[in-house]
Amino acid sequence: MAESGAATAPGAPATPSRRETHRLSLTTQGPLYPPSEVMDGNGDFLVVGMIPRATPDGRTVPEWGAAVVSPDSPVPAFGRLAPYTVVRELDTDPEGADRDIALYTLPLPLPCNNYPMVFAPDQLPDADQVKRPSHAFHEVPIPDLRPEDGPKVVEPVTFGQWMRGSGTLDVGVTEDGHSGTFDFVFSRLVPHSVYTVMSLRAHDLDPAGPTRPGPLGVPNVFVTDAEGSGSYHATMPNPFPDPELPGANRIINVVVLWMSYQRSYGGAIGEFGLGGDIHAHLKLRGPAFQELRTTQAPPA
Repeated sequence: MAESGAATAPGAPATPSRRETHRLSLTTQGPLYPPSEVMDGNGDFLVVGMIPRATPDGRTVPEWGAAVVSPDSPVPAFGRLAPYTVVRELDTDPEGADRDIALYTLPLPLPCNNYPMVFAPDQLPDADQVKRPSHAFHEVPIPDLRPEDGPKVVEPVTFGQWMRGSGTLDVGVTEDGHSGTFDFVFSRLVPHSVYTVMSLRAHDLDPAGPTRPGPLGVPNVFVTDAEGSGSYHATMPNPFPDPELPGANRIINVVVLWMSYQRSYGGAIGEFGLGGDIHAHLKLRGPAFQELRTTQAPPA
């Protein structure tokens, strides 16, 4: 929970040394379409996140939940909503009825996708033209991998295992007011795995002109140990500018990503994104950090 305190008014100066602590929520979802960044072996989405549902009065309202969702769900224009076609609800208890479901990547091209973004324009500008099947997480064809190289994720990753993960974030403003610090502690994630952390900024999901999501620091990588524990730190330049300033694009959320190809991508969050090679595991449920302010550092 964030520390208490009065909201910072537009145009107010930086909030040096202010800190907040947040508990991250388990998820399988990036933006709303595709509905999830994780599938099952039948090709249905396993959604833990915001689920758009039809209301009796004809509206579509997203609410947090967990469900198996059909890949034949309607796909609206980017920025609009259409209800998911829910196959059934999901049991999110790590020891519950759905604990043994094996997790899979999304096939390429990504199904139910309306996000108009190339995630790695310098590395793979034609990412939307690539065709690949869905793969079980432990069977992803890591480029150039040979059996003698010693792959570490060799058993199915299950939904119950996924739902055991946890993480906390301590975020703050440096004493000079020009930078933000992000300190994470994780437990019970997928063991022996490459994870990355991305930032979500205010305009990344703007229908009028979305910006490309980026790493929370470069490199943005941590590797979990045999118990699934890990930690990560980043210091970011001016992540919380006054939103009224021209061009301001504040960090409003962070997303912890399991990397199915066990690699990172420099200044990109992935080659395909959205379940093709990155898989959201933890995030905040909504926009955050509204009370934090940073300012641009003066020229050197």
